[in-house]
Amino acid sequence: MTDSDTTPQRRRPYTGSCHCGFVKYIIYLTVPPSPPPPSSRRDPNNNGRLRQHVYRCNCTTCHKLGLLHIRLPSPPDDFLLLSPLDPLRELGDYQCFQKKLHFLFCRTCGARCFTFAGEGEVVEREVPLSTDDARDGEKKTVWCPKQGWVEDGTRYLSVNGYTVDAGQEGLDWRVWTENKWVMYMDWLSGEDAHPVGEDRRRYDRPFPGGAY
Repeated sequence: MTDSDTTPQRRRPYTGSCHCGFVKYIIYLTVPPSPPPPSSRRDPNNNGRLRQHVYRCNCTTCHKLGLLHIRLPSPPDDFLLLSPLDPLRELGDYQCFQKKLHFLFCRTCGARCFTFAGEGEVVEREVPLSTDDARDGEKKTVWCPKQGWVEDGTRYLSVNGYTVDAGQEGLDWRVWTENKWVMYMDWLSGEDAHPVGEDRRRYDRPFPGGAY
């Protein structure tokens, strides 16, 4: 029996930050996740809405940058960037290969909190957790992905789970890994590495070149 068999699910906010604290954000996650985790990103029982996915990828980019991907059902509603408010200008930006994605990082400590493609906007939103300069429930100016989000190849948000602040209830990546709630993806082997019908996603162990 896993924790999710006895614990009611709920969507709740968590704080995250880079190591030096310049980058600060709030992310909404549903905990505990539904076991067994789905292989499809879209939920046929919820009008095709995107699912929450947490996964490790074995590609050279994700492996070397140290990314634990959190993909959210609705990035404009599930990710609030408290600082900085102009991430594409104020953060370091690494791009590779087709250069569609911005692997953003703090220029002071080097931590990579999220990867982004698309448009963002600065808005007033209610802060669900107390922060350094706002109380729980107060409105605050934040940056978030622009409303009307459609994940179509030009819009992308992945939050690095390693930068979610430690010690928050319900979020221990060791527990998530042991309960097989973290998915492993194989992009290192190439498009033709898997026979027809074989999925490049699994939950029991990493693919060659990946890590637990």
